[in-house]
Amino acid sequence: MKQAQMNRILVAMSGGVDSSVAALILKKGNPELTAAYIKVWMEEDDPLGVCPAEEDIEDGRSVCSELGIPHQVVNLIEEYKNKVVDYLVEGYRLGVTPNPDIMCNREMKFGVFLDYALKNGFDAVATGHYCRRRENEDGTFDILVGVDETKDQSYFLALVQQTQLKNILFPIGDLKKKAVRKIAEDNQLVNADKKDSQGICFLGKVKINEFLKTFIPDKAGRIINAEGLDVGEHKGLHRYTIGQRRGIGVPSNSENNCYVVVGKDLVENRLLVDFDFETAPGLYAKKVWISGLSFVNKAIVEPCQIHAKARYRDPMQAIAYRPINKNTAEVVFKIPQRALAKGQVIAFYEGETLLGGGFYQEIEALY
Repeated sequence: MKQAQMNRILVAMSGGVDSSVAALILKKGNPELTAAYIKVWMEEDDPLGVCPAEEDIEDGRSVCSELGIPHQVVNLIEEYKNKVVDYLVEGYRLGVTPNPDIMCNREMKFGVFLDYALKNGFDAVATGHYCRRRENEDGTFDILVGVDETKDQSYFLALVQQTQLKNILFPIGDLKKKAVRKIAEDNQLVNADKKDSQGICFLGKVKINEFLKTFIPDKAGRIINAEGLDVGEHKGLHRYTIGQRRGIGVPSNSENNCYVVVGKDLVENRLLVDFDFETAPGLYAKKVWISGLSFVNKAIVEPCQIHAKARYRDPMQAIAYRPINKNTAEVVFKIPQRALAKGQVIAFYEGETLLGGGFYQEIEALY
């Protein structure tokens, strides 16, 4: 479906400046436009009492009033619990590092929400993601990195597939953040100066450990260093991530170095730490195995040399990619990577084009 045929568009309105400017840009193109806030959390059931939904809904309504477009709230609380919250909690319970933002995009925004839009007569959904969609001559679509490299969000779309992408629009992908802010200011949008949201969408400023403690009881255990010595007590393995330096609760007794988490012993309930050296056991790796492969367009079926983002904020890295079967692959980084963790997502690229991604299944430590 060509963009020109997308006459009815449903904009995912978060209440922030990015989705608001996305709606403004589309409105100027005169499509039949509606905005919707995706409600994913029940405030009265919020164990921490800090869900930011009401403020975001009100901001979205105000922007829609200014733009003269309808605004609605789409209740997807149950679906979000089943597809994102349960995935998040179970991941930490199993000792891996989940990525709820990536799962939210694949399963919710471009899954349940997109299905809702199509069933209700819309041709597409639009979001405020900083990335671009390209239509190819063969009728397929690609995702390209956003023009603003500092805000590029293509990594979070690594598991989005072709069947979803044909009905998605990214109106601000060709803009830099400064330009988006200026458009909002020039059009006197009520949220022009609103700060970007941080962390998991429905938690606001709450830290992940504060949220998890309502689902996963703490189970204290020992902290063991590289020499096998007991150096302290941890509160529960789900509270720690590979590469973590702060908040471990163990003094390093060293002026120049500090302890870092290098592993988790789930069987013995032990947290493994070492000094933050390149030779710290378990901290650095070059070879990993990826499972749950997903491709935006065409699958990679032959060994090749491409690039990848090991994590969202990490720079592009050269890799050797070798498919094992349609679901798994071996990846070898040219440069060793620090603190990779099972369950995290890796995103594959060729130039500016996002190829797809998958989950770290096994990690071969250098030491």
